[in-house]
Amino acid sequence: MSIASPRLPLPRVTRRPFARIGIACIAVVSMLLAGAAMADTRDYRVETVAGGLDHPWSLAFLPDGRMLVTERAGRLRVIERGGDGAFALRDAPVDGVPQVLAMGQAGLFDVMVDPGFAQSGIVYLSFAHGTAEANHLRIVRARFDGTRLHDVTPVFTSQPAKRAGQHFGGRMALLADGTLVTAMGDGNLERTDAQRLHTHLGKSIRVHTDGRVPRDNPFVGREGALPEIWSTGHRNPQAMVRVGNVLYSNEHGAKGGDELNAITAGANYGWPITTDGVDYTGARVTPYRSWPGITAPLTHWTPSIAPSGMVWYDGALFPAWRGSLFVSALAERSVRRVPMAGGTPGKQDILFTELGERIRDVRSGPDGALYLLTDSASGRVLRIVPAQ
Repeated sequence: MSIASPRLPLPRVTRRPFARIGIACIAVVSMLLAGAAMADTRDYRVETVAGGLDHPWSLAFLPDGRMLVTERAGRLRVIERGGDGAFALRDAPVDGVPQVLAMGQAGLFDVMVDPGFAQSGIVYLSFAHGTAEANHLRIVRARFDGTRLHDVTPVFTSQPAKRAGQHFGGRMALLADGTLVTAMGDGNLERTDAQRLHTHLGKSIRVHTDGRVPRDNPFVGREGALPEIWSTGHRNPQAMVRVGNVLYSNEHGAKGGDELNAITAGANYGWPITTDGVDYTGARVTPYRSWPGITAPLTHWTPSIAPSGMVWYDGALFPAWRGSLFVSALAERSVRRVPMAGGTPGKQDILFTELGERIRDVRSGPDGALYLLTDSASGRVLRIVPAQ
């Protein structure tokens, strides 16, 4: 399916190019536009859980206190905790991880632990699969015995194959009914595919955890439409988090227009018909920030912060942070705290800028602490706990 160019008169466009006023001023403008404020006090301390990781991408907690960490190059690592409470990164990676295409943005992405892991040992991995000229986003399920993956079974493989190593998406979440959702980027080379139903590019996807297609997916039975599609019009989704019955997602814009969205079945989120950003060259992608039938973002970040991971915080260690989404950011080298009231974002805090590092993921641990992954060739897992 394609969407014809609108033939109505162009709406008045109020966006103006930013002047070259210096990095410091741009950062201030970004905070003001997003309704954000720097945290005034350091009521937390940062501990290093593990270091020496090659671009760590995702973190998941096992019921016995161990953690699983993905490295973009294709390794799954285990962090153990001793009786004294000290953390230790196991030297040997987990065996049995499928072959991963690692190039550019491609690699091993998300790891998710099944709610019944204590009985089943099931985990899910998402990764880039194939070659530079023909690749896919793939999700597999496998049984983890503590050192190795067994019975590795594909659950979802995006279609058709795409070229190059950009805009894969890959974060996963489970809905309340137990179905699995993920999101696929637009591949970057053909952005209008985000509006076409014959391809998974630029879509969120919903399947059962064994790969079957739910019969109530919104495009099941539509001629020419892939039945796994849950929503359309996404550029490069980076996180998916379910809070009650609401599924939140964030995604990269280009130069601005990063979005926080609430994802619903059959909705169209606009890319590339609507966006609050412009192309990296400064060229206009579209004159429209809104359009009838397009679901608007809950908020957007312009200039771009390059959102990455996201988590809902409801832990006990930081009572003032409860009821907030935490969004890690690569370009801004921060974590945004986005308080939510009735599904509406409030004034944001910008946290952890003192680290000076690109933050790839943020997770809430079973101990109530926040955990961060830093994005570098010698990345770290960090633990945020109260200062006292």
